[in-house]
Amino acid sequence: MSSLDEIRNERIKKLNILKEQGINPYPIKTKKSISVEKALKDFSRLSEETKEVSLAGRVTALRGQGSLVFFNFDDGTGKLQGMLKKEDTPDKYLELFSDTVDVGDFVSMKGNLFLSKRGEKSILVKEWAMLSKSLRSLPDKWHGLSDVEERFRKRYLDTLMSEEVKERFLKRSKVISSVREFLNKSGYVEVETPILQHLAGGATAEPFKTHHNSLDIDLYLRIAPELYLKKLLVGGFPKVYEIGRNFRNEGIDVTHNPEFTMLEFYEAYSDAKSQMSFVEKMIKTLVKKISGANKIHFEDKEINFSGKFEKVSYLDLLKKYALLDKPLKMNQNELIAKAEELGVEVKITDAPDKILDNIYKKMCRPNLIQPTFIIDYPLAFSPFAKRQEKKNELIDRFQLVLGGLEVVNAFSELNDPLEQRDRYLEQDKKRRGGEAEVSPKDEEYLEAMEYGMPPAGGVGIGIDRIVMILTGVKNIKEVILFPTMKPRE
Repeated sequence: MSSLDEIRNERIKKLNILKEQGINPYPIKTKKSISVEKALKDFSRLSEETKEVSLAGRVTALRGQGSLVFFNFDDGTGKLQGMLKKEDTPDKYLELFSDTVDVGDFVSMKGNLFLSKRGEKSILVKEWAMLSKSLRSLPDKWHGLSDVEERFRKRYLDTLMSEEVKERFLKRSKVISSVREFLNKSGYVEVETPILQHLAGGATAEPFKTHHNSLDIDLYLRIAPELYLKKLLVGGFPKVYEIGRNFRNEGIDVTHNPEFTMLEFYEAYSDAKSQMSFVEKMIKTLVKKISGANKIHFEDKEINFSGKFEKVSYLDLLKKYALLDKPLKMNQNELIAKAEELGVEVKITDAPDKILDNIYKKMCRPNLIQPTFIIDYPLAFSPFAKRQEKKNELIDRFQLVLGGLEVVNAFSELNDPLEQRDRYLEQDKKRRGGEAEVSPKDEEYLEAMEYGMPPAGGVGIGIDRIVMILTGVKNIKEVILFPTMKPRE
């Protein structure tokens, strides 16, 4: 028998002690009059008035035995010390506590607040009750979960044992609420669009497929909400946004998880240029609100948000960092040879634009640490972006890179239904060539466009990556509460 099994068996024995005495170790009602946070805030008044309070929380440490027992507990709002003392705690409560309570148990207690001899804020317990008997011991509080994979699998223990991890996810929540506040104040309306879709459109990615039994149809988990949000522009909503999960059947690495959170917003009568200004204002506001400063540290680098964000051409970056003078004039064989020279992996089904972008991701993007807008993308890079009016081979699109991570993708939305159909036909050619990450032709979307879609600027922001930047972590699993993991064998 393992030591873990022995510990579990001992705790079950204590559980049975409670049951034998007619005590429910998992009662419905909790006797709690105040939170620990409130008790600490009003500690002076409550202790001077010697007013009894009822608190509850998880036992995080136990010290002493017999006539004097100290323990620490945490209710999620704060931490406090509890004390059971023979002179003040009835014997039945003191003995039962010593016989049955372990670190990890949830208990409620009634008593008076006081300062211990060491000046620690405490509660002198006169009555207590078991709320939830734990059967497994918590990790060592000093080391927590040392196995990184276990941390991600058992996030509940990770947040319980590490204040830093818990704070990171509280900060994530604040990021999302701050984004909502910013957009709501700017006149945007939050909407919800389908996650189960007939076609996985709106982006270039391979989808997850499922089947609906009652309708007997195949459906896809959405890779983007884009097309539905743009249908709402047709439907008379001038400013819409959605924050929600997207699903892409792609590889897992430090910046990709198959299930991730995206913000997308669309504004009628807008374009990429005006959205660029709006995004810069949003990011600066967010950084200031979350970090309290205009500068943050990401890995070993400082990112400064105080100045105007730099703008650079996509093709200029390839020329500077990959030494590609005229990439759009290179044929596929030349691009493959260059990619292999640079150590960039190429699949036999990769189209020229895919090869070019993989070269950019390896050779260019890691060098962009300060806030940088990338503009002037080739036409093949998005089937939904308008062409530039003076350079038809380029699209009116930008991306924002922070700390070497792409966090924003945006463009002036194509609203010509006939050109959109032609773009879809180009995507079909790629699919027939074996490329899985293409956007399928969506006749319902084309029909909606033919009723008239206003010119618009659309923006997609990766929430997970923004949180990575703002919390200074380099692995996306660190900012997703329950990331996708391979099951244990």
